[in-house]
Amino acid sequence: MNRITAADYHDIVQVEEPRVAPDGDRVAFVRKVPKDDESYEATIYVVPTGGGEPRRFTIEEGVDSEPRFSPSGDRLAFVSTRGEDDDRPQLWVLPTDGGEARQVTAVAGGVGSIAWRPDGSAIAFVQQASAEDRQEERDLEAPDNWEPDPPDPRVIDRTVYRSMQQYFDGKRSHVYLADLESDEVSRLTDGDRDFAAPEWGDANTLYYTESVGDDPDDSLEYGIIEHDVEKGASATVHTAAGWATHLAATADGRVAYPHTDPDRATLNQSELHVVDTDAERVTTPTADLDRTLGLAAAPQWGPEEEQLYFTTPDEGAVTLWAAGWEDTGPERVLREDGASIDGVDVGADVVALVKSEWDHPGDVFAITLGGAEQHRLTRVNTEYLDERGVSQPEPVRYEGPDGQELEGWLLTPPDFDPSEQYPLIVEVHGGPHAMWTTSGTMFHEFQTLAARGYVVFWSNPRGSAGYGEAFMSAIGRDWGTTTMEDVLAGVDHVTDREYVDGSQVFLTGGSFGGFMTGWMVGNTDRFEAAVAQRGVYDLTGFYGSTDGAYKLVEGDFGTTPNEEPEFLWEQSPVAHADDVETPTLVVHSDDDYRTPASTAELFYRLLRKHGVDTRFVRYPDEGHELSRSGQPAHVVDRIERIVRWFDGYSEYHDVPPALERDDDAELSAGEGADDTGG
Repeated sequence: MNRITAADYHDIVQVEEPRVAPDGDRVAFVRKVPKDDESYEATIYVVPTGGGEPRRFTIEEGVDSEPRFSPSGDRLAFVSTRGEDDDRPQLWVLPTDGGEARQVTAVAGGVGSIAWRPDGSAIAFVQQASAEDRQEERDLEAPDNWEPDPPDPRVIDRTVYRSMQQYFDGKRSHVYLADLESDEVSRLTDGDRDFAAPEWGDANTLYYTESVGDDPDDSLEYGIIEHDVEKGASATVHTAAGWATHLAATADGRVAYPHTDPDRATLNQSELHVVDTDAERVTTPTADLDRTLGLAAAPQWGPEEEQLYFTTPDEGAVTLWAAGWEDTGPERVLREDGASIDGVDVGADVVALVKSEWDHPGDVFAITLGGAEQHRLTRVNTEYLDERGVSQPEPVRYEGPDGQELEGWLLTPPDFDPSEQYPLIVEVHGGPHAMWTTSGTMFHEFQTLAARGYVVFWSNPRGSAGYGEAFMSAIGRDWGTTTMEDVLAGVDHVTDREYVDGSQVFLTGGSFGGFMTGWMVGNTDRFEAAVAQRGVYDLTGFYGSTDGAYKLVEGDFGTTPNEEPEFLWEQSPVAHADDVETPTLVVHSDDDYRTPASTAELFYRLLRKHGVDTRFVRYPDEGHELSRSGQPAHVVDRIERIVRWFDGYSEYHDVPPALERDDDAELSAGEGADDTGG
């Protein structure tokens, strides 16, 4: 039996975006796998709900996404980068009974958020277009071989001018309609606002959202717009607030949407609201549910348009719920300990979903509407998993410093012997208001670390979602100390076991987990070595350089750098860098605009000047999602560098520290790998 390695990432298949055909007999999904060191191949497959092997439905060219069956099921629309225009995804339509796919759009801003008109005659979509694109009508049809000129200089006049991995460069999101008989594209919205989330009610009524406020970038409010596509008239039917602008509409004018109280919004849970546009009233189906809506699966109406389906983080699992739109008592449709539901589509009599569990990184499943029956439709990684030793996590419950029961998990090496001792790696999640399970995107990393001979511990300390609003908001104005106390309580609990060597404990985490890694090495000497990844190390620098995530400072800390500069400095890891003695590797992406590299640069420099064993590894052409969807070679390299850094300070591995080794030692990139980074 082979051990899992970082390089195995090239062999792991991911499944995404399940969609049920109107007659319920099949499910379309995206099958994604690394193509080479720099790119992925993403192709649409279809699998019968009654059992049978999945078959490829689109050609292996480019990256396909957003499969959507037409209302009659005779066609499948999707978005793809295939063809000559390989950097701007376009809309394609494919007959489901056989034939070639037809390209419908050739627009300058690319296509996303596609939605079939109920009569099957057109598809609404969103694209990012500049005022010049709209004036020259390149957003309707771009000239052949047209390429945008990069801005030089880049002139910025917005509060939020970039996000995740790209600059907006004057572009706004607008809603369009592609007529499938003429292949003509028409623009439904215009102006210096963002419009999103097109969703049809009846065949003439399209709903979408509009960013509102004196400065839309600085506001969480959004309007819900009702647009009559025949008359060309639109009106705001409701105003809501929140982070995710997902809509789900019925033919008789009820629109479901997520809502978050904008007062210190980052500490508040997102509720499911429904506005009845005819009666002008709002209901809250989740009023009695102390959970926040999950962002991975947008709310959807059931077949009778009386019940809504949605997901939430839920005590170490992601749960699928159903609720009547006028009720306040949702019921769990599907919850399995440690399982993560990462995509949902509700059909006439079946629900398709992507679910990952401890023993596989994700497959397509089908369940009945009430969840009584469940069938696994794919086993995309069977061949790979059959040849690897996969360890099963053990649930761990322990008491935090305030008496609160906390939840975590322990993963031992595949050839674990309880009479032996093992070093421990502690992982801290991001967010900060995220939640870990035993599955999801961390499957490969955790299993790789265990296969290297480490016991791996991860937990959901206070501040995590999934345990109620009071639990989630417990880190208000105190990210560092509260979380550290909970994590260290877990470390103390698991190191009481004889097989865990309490003198050999290592620490890592990304995003908020990177913040916590920086904070903990500056406030405790508990760890032999640490790897701080894509973190926030200076809250003031983060406030000024991040995208819309600066709201975390205003919400979680209830302040701004102008109001309490000294307080935010003391709450930042860089303020405690002179107290760090732990060897600390700093890992970041050059194009990370969620947690920009500027604060990592400051943290690294302070560590260097303080004489700490450190190194700064930076990945070009990568953003905040490096660990989940970065270039395959970079995903592998990052895990290998974590292992290499810990091995060098571990008594259980007979290798020198990374600082004393050849640049390419233990890295699958081999000759030419450069580890000097900073």
